[in-house]
Amino acid sequence: MHRGKTARLWALLLGIAALGSAAATPRDALIQEYCRLLALPNVGTDKAHVRENAEFIAGMMRARGIDATLLEGDTADTNPVVYGEANVPGATRTVVFYAHYDGQPVNPARWAAGLEPFTPTLITAPVEQGGTIVGPCLGTAITSPTWRIAARGAADDKAGVMTILNAYAALREAGRRPRVNLHFFFEGEEEQGSVHLAEILAKHRARLGSDLWVVVDGPRPAPGYKVVEFGVRGDINVGLVVFGAKRPLHSGNYGNWAPNPALRLATLLAGMKDGADHVTIPGFYDDVVPLSDSERAALEKVPDPGAQLALELGIAHPDGGGRPFAELLTLPTLNINGIRSGDVGAAASNQIPTRAEAVLDLRLAKGNTAAGQVQKLVRYIESQGYHVLDRDPTDAERRRYERLIRVDVGAGYDAQRTSMDLPIARAVVTAVQTTTPEPVVKVVSVGGSLPLIVFERVLGANVVTVPVVNYDNNQHAENENVRIDFLWDAIDTIAAVMSIR
Repeated sequence: MHRGKTARLWALLLGIAALGSAAATPRDALIQEYCRLLALPNVGTDKAHVRENAEFIAGMMRARGIDATLLEGDTADTNPVVYGEANVPGATRTVVFYAHYDGQPVNPARWAAGLEPFTPTLITAPVEQGGTIVGPCLGTAITSPTWRIAARGAADDKAGVMTILNAYAALREAGRRPRVNLHFFFEGEEEQGSVHLAEILAKHRARLGSDLWVVVDGPRPAPGYKVVEFGVRGDINVGLVVFGAKRPLHSGNYGNWAPNPALRLATLLAGMKDGADHVTIPGFYDDVVPLSDSERAALEKVPDPGAQLALELGIAHPDGGGRPFAELLTLPTLNINGIRSGDVGAAASNQIPTRAEAVLDLRLAKGNTAAGQVQKLVRYIESQGYHVLDRDPTDAERRRYERLIRVDVGAGYDAQRTSMDLPIARAVVTAVQTTTPEPVVKVVSVGGSLPLIVFERVLGANVVTVPVVNYDNNQHAENENVRIDFLWDAIDTIAAVMSIR
């Protein structure tokens, strides 16, 4: 059934070839169009290029018969949402398909030789796994479905935009009219924390009513099976700065006397977890909402990729106390994203640094709040003898307090979870199941974060996520890539979801 359905879908896509430039096959035409989109820089702070992305996507939508417009916020620096509607006469339900077109910041120097973030390039496999460069994506015919496109946003999440729009185009070309109204919502600030999303949703609330939002973002699990995800973690970042003397000091002349902020910060961070990777901050897990019976049953059916991942990543003994990988994703986390103090390597010198900095990433489970988790963290830091500031200390504060720390709290949002028993959510699982012979796995919560709680709170919306790209895509990092056959399979999957009753 799966193979036949996929073949039929690609027969439908023959009609889409005219949307791209002249190429060897209809699939090549779609890839050429996609690579033109990937060639547009999409870092959220680059406002001019972000808007260029939005206009390009609006053009893709109009070419497919979708009434497209840009939804603006009230704030001048808001990146627009690209929104469109394909309504069906007589339909009583509406499903909104979401993806985001903005991407993480890039450091071209970290990309492999021959790869650049905004020059889409075909590779045979991840370069970290010995893959080689085939050539530029633009102008090259695809001869292997397992090739990959390397570019920022190739997987996260312009792939969502590409597969959603081409799934709709396939149905339209075949004259298959959906049974529900299909709306499209492509955000331009997700990688910045969706700072204006609530504002945009509230401003355009009248047109955003729905029965379900389907988010097309994120990777399929390591074994490659298909999943429907019913929840995401929340997320908030916290910066810490521990202060020492006002100027660098010679480590021989002042060692044993001058406090070392690097050592103090390391000690503070080390105390936040025990040997089993359990967070020791009081109350850190107390407000987590327990799993329901159906969620617990679904969790027990999720294949555990832990052994495969440990072998692939070179980890002898993973953290987590031996609990299954999927279970750990339902719990809050405290991760150190980075630490900086003084210099190392060739730049190292014998000095006591003046300050030490770290950035923490707090992932939130259902029941946690961003403000509440930060408050627990701050109380713990205070219990370790620190005076907490939201700025650098004054001279008077330096004389008064033995231990000084600055805490910088970023934008964040809470976790979200949709009931697995919701009929329309069950319909999505059934639809995805028609595209694969393997059982579709229902995931209670994924490890990453999306602003799904904003849709729930502002619109009262139900949300599920259908991830479609390869797990080894290097999202947020150098050499980001997407496997081409995963794009084809994603189009098949999303077309099936668009066909629900």
